[in-house]
Amino acid sequence: MQEKSFTDLDFDAAAELAQTDPETFEQLRRNAIEALIARAPERNRQHLRSLQWRIDQERKRAANPTAACVKLYRMMWDSFAGRYGLNETLRNAHHSPLGPHGTGQNHNVLAFPLTARALQHSES
Repeated sequence: MQEKSFTDLDFDAAAELAQTDPETFEQLRRNAIEALIARAPERNRQHLRSLQWRIDQERKRAANPTAACVKLYRMMWDSFAGRYGLNETLRNAHHSPLGPHGTGQNHNVLAFPLTARALQHSES
């Protein structure tokens, strides 16, 4: 049997596989996720694995697939519109180079008077 991936399957075929052979479907799902994470830049992989772990835990805790879908939808919406979400981060990006978390320090910029030597270099 030729090995398939989710990129080879259409939605109807994936849905049928989930109904008829849930174990194979789950293995394909995990393989597809891992392949996607492996293609991500190295600096993002740990975050993606942590996020996938959280998603998997929410799916396990849900009473049924619809409840899992609703919970994941809320998670996505919070990551966009919730506190420190993408929307807030973009709106506040101009306030701090480090974003809205306030982890950066404010520094005073000191003005030094120009010396005669500095004036000579600036006129050159």
